[in-house]
Amino acid sequence: MKEARVEPNGVTFVGVLYACSHAGLVEDGRKIFASMINEHNITPKHEHYGCMVDLLGRANLLREAVEIVETMPFAPNVVIWGSLMSACQIHGETELGEFTAKRVLELEPDHDGALVLLSNIYAKERKWQNVGDLRQLMKERGISKERGCSRIELNNEVHEFLVADRNHKQAYEIYEKLNEVVSRLKLDGYAPNTGCVLVDLEEEEKREVVLWHSEKLALCYGLINGAKDSCIRIVKNLRVCEDCHTFLKLVLKVYRREIIVRDRTRFHHYRDGVCSCRDYW
Repeated sequence: MKEARVEPNGVTFVGVLYACSHAGLVEDGRKIFASMINEHNITPKHEHYGCMVDLLGRANLLREAVEIVETMPFAPNVVIWGSLMSACQIHGETELGEFTAKRVLELEPDHDGALVLLSNIYAKERKWQNVGDLRQLMKERGISKERGCSRIELNNEVHEFLVADRNHKQAYEIYEKLNEVVSRLKLDGYAPNTGCVLVDLEEEEKREVVLWHSEKLALCYGLINGAKDSCIRIVKNLRVCEDCHTFLKLVLKVYRREIIVRDRTRFHHYRDGVCSCRDYW
């Protein structure tokens, strides 16, 4: 745009700051935000501050993100508090996460994400009474946690999988394949990461829950039915968890299959031993 002498506007900066956030370009984001004010005389709005909070939060610069929220010239909205809340969830900041979730609920009492995050925080701290109270509250208000769902298309047919799904006509073969894949990956150092299982279960049960995530089942269906040199494409409605992300990278390494996963926030293109997100999502 500079070369073409086209003057950027507020929408331009939302796009660029958002891109910086998802690419982890913190210093670039800081400079661009400053240039918007100092060079282009554009007054930042909620969406610009939201992008900066998201940028800093993703990079685990939570103190700086909080400073932006506290020094904004107007009150933060649900989106800004939600960005900070999500960053706390990703980086395991329970105290700040609880604080931000409560701020979200002050503005939007039925915000399912904030209620689920609070429930997860209490589960991590093993405060099962608090977890039970929150889940009862959600039940009374008719609020439910969105279930993980993954879809894969093969031969012009879409196949959908939920967590621990056994309804597919090839369920037996899929779980057999999953056992085979896990056994091979363990030789490369894979161990299920049970940190994302926030229910009161024994450790062995947690490992099973992690291994039965919907994208793993969709992947195994693709390994069984897709051509050996074909790319496996999966769409998921939620953010890919850390365990599944590691799992997919190892499948790429061991089985030498190109994999593309579109989760709630971005594409993950597993190729040549790495993911396009550079483990930053």
